Amino acid sequence: MHQQSNQARSILGNLSRKKILIILLVLLLIAIAGAMAAQKMSDKPEFCANCHNMQSYYDSWKNSTYLANAHAKAGVNCHDCHTPSFDQQAEEGFKQITGDYEDPMKKREFPKEMCLKCHNMTDVIAKTNFEADHSNPHDSHQGEQDCNKCHSMHRESKVMCSQCHGFSWMRNLPPSFKKGAY
Repeated sequence: MHQQSNQARSILGNLSRKKILIILLVLLLIAIAGAMAAQKMSDKPEFCANCHNMQSYYDSWKNSTYLANAHAKAGVNCHDCHTPSFDQQAEEGFKQITGDYEDPMKKREFPKEMCLKCHNMTDVIAKTNFEADHSNPHDSHQGEQDCNKCHSMHRESKVMCSQCHGFSWMRNLPPSFKKGAY
């Protein structure tokens, strides 16, 4: 063992400072390129499906009646809404390796402002004005609501209005919504 450490010192001792700096710079560049490649790969929705508890979310994005699939068809990818920091990604990776993750995960509730980055509320209100029922789920007597009160991306959506009302438009909801006695 003592002889091996002497050999290592002898090898390093034979290298000039310039060569050591070049080796360290090359190693640093390789690490940066690897991190950039991993980041680029994580931008693809398929990458998300590599984690055990993410497969169902990927499947709902790729092929389902849920809103996640409608967003996929519109060209919206996971990181367009889910923008984790490097620390969050490292924590998620560690949880995946150790098996310390929730399956299924708790439903995330994004603020309305997240949806309004892409959706114009004036247009949404105009599209959902049901004159026959004198109602509009997006212009409610309940006031402004967070979108997640009714809309779910990776799960079945449910119309909050149906708790009290039975408007005729509720029978014609898209497949992403829970069907019930509206």
